Amino acid sequence: MASLGEMIAPARLGRDFRWLLASSWTSNIGDGIALAAAPLLIASMTSSPILVASGAILQFLPWLLFGLHAGAIADRLNRRMLVIAGNALRGVVILGLVIFLITGTANIAIVLAAAFIYGTAEVFVDTSAQTLLPMMVKSEDLGVGNTRLQAGYLVANQFAGPPLGAFLFAIGSFWPFLLQVLCVLLALTLISRITDTKPTRDPDKHQAVHTDIAEGLRWLGKNKPVRTLVIIILTFNVTWAAPWGVLVLYATEHLNMGAVGYGFLTSAAAIGGLLASLSFGWLEKRFSFALLMRICLTCEVLMHLSFALTTNGVVALVIMFFFGVYAFLWGTISTTVRQRLVPRELQGRIASVNMVGVFGGLVIGQALGGVIAQVWGPTAPWWFAFAGAAITLALVWKPISSIIAARPVTDHPQDDDPNVAPGAPLAV
Repeated sequence: MASLGEMIAPARLGRDFRWLLASSWTSNIGDGIALAAAPLLIASMTSSPILVASGAILQFLPWLLFGLHAGAIADRLNRRMLVIAGNALRGVVILGLVIFLITGTANIAIVLAAAFIYGTAEVFVDTSAQTLLPMMVKSEDLGVGNTRLQAGYLVANQFAGPPLGAFLFAIGSFWPFLLQVLCVLLALTLISRITDTKPTRDPDKHQAVHTDIAEGLRWLGKNKPVRTLVIIILTFNVTWAAPWGVLVLYATEHLNMGAVGYGFLTSAAAIGGLLASLSFGWLEKRFSFALLMRICLTCEVLMHLSFALTTNGVVALVIMFFFGVYAFLWGTISTTVRQRLVPRELQGRIASVNMVGVFGGLVIGQALGGVIAQVWGPTAPWWFAFAGAAITLALVWKPISSIIAARPVTDHPQDDDPNVAPGAPLAV
């Protein structure tokens, strides 16, 4: 029987992957702690809905402002060193916040400024970190690697971190952030253990960053499979975010589940995601990615319809559990397919375009959802999401096959995987 370590991080993925995985899990614990502690800190300092909402907006704003630049810089410089430098900046920012809290000099302006700087550093860390996995493992192991990274996100960021952050905040406002500093520094140490990653190309040092960004956008515009995948992700994030932004009102006012019931809804999705992480390897071996992607997007459409129709909290919990299952599968598959299709020298820029689309979709969707719910009630965003997702699914049903059938576009495909001949189709 395989050891627990082998089950979590198979030896064939290499030692560097294990360092990357350990760093990612550790960082996610710190982020999960802040997920609960940061809103509590802001709420303890102000009762202004605008300022409280600003804390949430600052999660998205750095991606929209700096996401594309982060991708271009990740393709120019040493990606490992960018992750290390970004984590160092995050640690300094949170340590500064801890000092302000301990000395009693912290105020809402300092907290929001720290959140913005931390979020900006996180954009560069996350963008660069996404490019490391394709440099470490073979193409056919990307699915397993992404599954392990996503499982760590679910356990650390969604399960373990938030309750711990809330508990520590109750003891003292600075304690959760002090622990977050330690997590960030440990993540920095772990990522420093991987083999140094040289830049994937020798960029023109006199070329402006916006020229690199334009180069990535032109590549994306000409590559129909990857372009279609990015558009699918953007569109489905708009439809998903519309009801999700007012989920608390839907749960408390429409389903009468109360605050605890609302918490159970989000936990049910995380539990479903964990189940999917355990079954991904089995599914990947038996079903094509094209079939799994169509099933996931169909489930998305049906979930919106089910939420629009139900008035029962227990039924909503069951729906949310299955949402977690297929959402995890979709996220892992779409990331794996994108990483397989994008050349190494463009991984940062295309990943950043994808993330800007994700967060842009969230902002648009939540804005639409708030207006729709205000005018037509808490179930109306679910009907909007159902209609929008159904139309999108009908349009992309056939193109999904071309996405999966596409071949990696690279000048040296044998560099990506010595066991795959140039021009060979993806193993899915």
